[in-house]
Amino acid sequence: MNFCSNCGAAIQRCIPKDDDRPRFVCDVCHTVHYQNPKTVVGCIPECGGRILLCRRAIEPRAGYWTLPAGYLENGESVTEAARREVLEETRSRVEVRDLYTVFTLLHWNQIYMIFRAALLDQDFGPTRESSEVGLFDLLDIPWGELAFETISETLRHYVSDRAEGFFFLRVGTIPANRPPRRTAVHSIGGTI
Repeated sequence: MNFCSNCGAAIQRCIPKDDDRPRFVCDVCHTVHYQNPKTVVGCIPECGGRILLCRRAIEPRAGYWTLPAGYLENGESVTEAARREVLEETRSRVEVRDLYTVFTLLHWNQIYMIFRAALLDQDFGPTRESSEVGLFDLLDIPWGELAFETISETLRHYVSDRAEGFFFLRVGTIPANRPPRRTAVHSIGGTI
């Protein structure tokens, strides 16, 4: 960031008074420009013991499978965003249910929130964002072709919880520069 989006003047990176970390601050109007994590929301669309996955048609990770998810928009609730992302990526409608996983990705400055959702019909298909969409039995999840670690971790917990018959809210952090598959996750409560 080089210029203030409020007045157009040059900005500097410094620690504002009563703050504890460097921020972009305008030299003229003194506006502090905070940079915060982006929120990604999505769903595990469920139907008859199967889940809906989509193969990405866009980067990053085009050609890999994922759960329908994307960035939260301004003025949108997390459940509205989750429904919208499912529609945009799979052309299907869902009833958003319980929040299932919340992962903080330190290296990308993102927060992932994935909900369990009921697929309302089987009218799904490819979109501009997804080249292929399909319902998968849990035994047929394409583990080696999943696009993101957050999706792999979410689905690993989902398969385990489905076998136990009890779903827990999972909260964890995926730190930067660490070996894959070592996400520290803890459970909060549970639902059937």
